[in-house]
Amino acid sequence: MQPMHPIHSFGRIQNILDYALSGLRRKLLKNGTVFAVFALVVFLFASFQLTNRALGELAGRILAAAPDITVQQLQAGRQVGIASDSRQVLQAIFGVRRVDERIWGYYFEPTSGANYTVVGLAASAIPASTSKENSWPGPEAAAIAGGDGSSGRVLLSPGVRRHMGLGERQFFSLYRPDLSLVTFEAVADFPPESDLVTADTILMSLADARDLFAIPAGEVTDLLVTVGNPREIDTIAGKIRELLPGVRVVTRNQILKSYEVVFGWRSGLGNLLLLTALVTFTILAWDKATGLSAEDLREMAILKVLGWQTADLILLRLFESVLVAGGAFAGGYLLAWCHLLYADGLLFRPIFLGWSVLRPTFPLVPSLAGTDLLAVLAISVFPYLCATAVPAWRAAVVPADSVL
Repeated sequence: MQPMHPIHSFGRIQNILDYALSGLRRKLLKNGTVFAVFALVVFLFASFQLTNRALGELAGRILAAAPDITVQQLQAGRQVGIASDSRQVLQAIFGVRRVDERIWGYYFEPTSGANYTVVGLAASAIPASTSKENSWPGPEAAAIAGGDGSSGRVLLSPGVRRHMGLGERQFFSLYRPDLSLVTFEAVADFPPESDLVTADTILMSLADARDLFAIPAGEVTDLLVTVGNPREIDTIAGKIRELLPGVRVVTRNQILKSYEVVFGWRSGLGNLLLLTALVTFTILAWDKATGLSAEDLREMAILKVLGWQTADLILLRLFESVLVAGGAFAGGYLLAWCHLLYADGLLFRPIFLGWSVLRPTFPLVPSLAGTDLLAVLAISVFPYLCATAVPAWRAAVVPADSVL
């Protein structure tokens, strides 16, 4: 037998493809149902993947302004205040550029039921950059934290402002431990891009935080270490543990990994829930593929009588499956992109960020990654093609005379 000429082979494939397209139009209701469910499954999985990646990338950009090393004192497994004198010990380590003090704690607001994170910093601890890659509007924050004295000025997140009901007002009061009131002036807000880590934050000067929490002089919550060479962070962290027994040393990379772990296990939980939708869809695809009507079988028998080979019929069903899968994948992924871009991942944001009173409201920006595309393809398109391949072969090998 002479091999088929490439031109003839291309024409044959083109004819099969044209017939597949006409067949999809003729069976619009049946194929439309599969297409809609398929696109929904792709939309759910793609939205989940895009939300997870967008949160991870945002956390990485924001935490770029975090201190290289954070040092905290532990007693009986719990964090306690650390002596300010330890700053001189850390400053003497070769490779340490700067050591800053920080006082922070939680302030419970009984009216709204929210916990605010109050952070007191010195001006030297405020990053000078005002870019979106960090969470500090430099000039405003530096003015608030300026010097070691009390300024009475604070920086709020938009979420804290809303829950306090401040509106356009600038002045508000908080209670000290002895129930006396101290008044603050909100002079600026954190940018929305930083809401992932500042949604519940009130930034003030070191002296104001010490006064609010009634922390004794000569004691701070933790020390922030800035290292000259980023490659030496782990080495210097080890030296700190040796010089100050009983302290907890946390590096910026460890904080970032903590975010990744949180997003990771929540992502696994979400994927487990989405697996139910995938199984349901696979069952539907199998049912639609195996449930060939008498008219479908008669059509395949007539095509065989007209000279179509078994390979042609299998290729016809494969083209139909690929067209449905490709269209549904493109439509579902596009919807997922729009869901993240215009609805800020509304469906899956609570899974990753929880249901706290103060919920972050930052915008999410989707990014196109090959690994995400391959993951969604493997989870949705591959099972569908497998579910339709075997039934297509079984229908194609049915003898024509047994149907006609």
